[in-house]
Amino acid sequence: MMSNSRASRAVLFAVLYLFVSASALARVGHQIADKSGQSGSAQAASAPATSAPSAEASKYVGAETCKTCHEEIYNAWEKTPHWKTTLNIKGGPSKQGCEGCHGPGADHVAGGGDKTKIFVFEGKSRQETSARCLSCHGEAHEQSHFAESAHSSSDVGCLDCHSPHHAKEKEFLLVQEQPQLCYGCHTSAKADFAKPYHHRVNEGLVQCNDCHNPHGTGTVRQLRSLPSGDAVCYKCHVDKQGPFVYEHVPVKTEGCTSCHSPHGSTNPKLLNVMPVNMLCLQCHTFSTQLTAGGPIGPAHNQSAKYQACTMCHTQIHGSNFSDVFFK
Repeated sequence: MMSNSRASRAVLFAVLYLFVSASALARVGHQIADKSGQSGSAQAASAPATSAPSAEASKYVGAETCKTCHEEIYNAWEKTPHWKTTLNIKGGPSKQGCEGCHGPGADHVAGGGDKTKIFVFEGKSRQETSARCLSCHGEAHEQSHFAESAHSSSDVGCLDCHSPHHAKEKEFLLVQEQPQLCYGCHTSAKADFAKPYHHRVNEGLVQCNDCHNPHGTGTVRQLRSLPSGDAVCYKCHVDKQGPFVYEHVPVKTEGCTSCHSPHGSTNPKLLNVMPVNMLCLQCHTFSTQLTAGGPIGPAHNQSAKYQACTMCHTQIHGSNFSDVFFK
């Protein structure tokens, strides 16, 4: 009897254990089903959002597709800096390759090369074509002032100077090498650089864009300036920059062009006027009353011996020792 009661208890415990285990498994199964149902609903809800970008992306066919018809243009284009846009994964297809400039090409391809289905630069206004270029280049430091530049206000567009497909100069995709490109409009500058004393632009030692930013600046004549705010002249002529204890006022107020012609001159040292004393006397007159207390004139006569003021006033750009620039 004792053995039978023990056996019945063991069977009872085994049945209870199986019942509890089955209940626990059933609960876990319900939880998994609920979670999978919720995730399925979330995926269904997000499906339209994910399909929208893919529909937009499907309008782009890639530069390799363009190559099948425009192989000659493509082969030249892939040697230019614009080719690296094909690696622009972050910007997406709208910033890559041919379609970065000409827009999505799927409709153009489907239409058998229909030009009305894509942006063609030919025949468009300068404002339209420049806006295309500035959609990528507009935020760069060099081009950030283009809208306010003298070139823009004179209806000069990007493609007047640059050619993405047929450039004669490879670094900046210029239609012609400097300075001949600039001389096409700036004929007076071309004449200045032909004068006996000039910055060596024609010789290739200096370029126009070393001093000027053709895309515009916040200063007159689209001149560049140093981070300090000083004139770009000091980029090369560092010994004239100062600061000095005794400043020659026109240097800081009117700039270098108050005495010099930066492009070229018939006078040595690119001076505006010769002889030197005549240049100085434009400001330094004999009478301080007539000039409202302006710079005083020389205390000695202007005989031939003293015509070159800089024979004595040697540090005319500024001095740390002499208020009359003797040393």
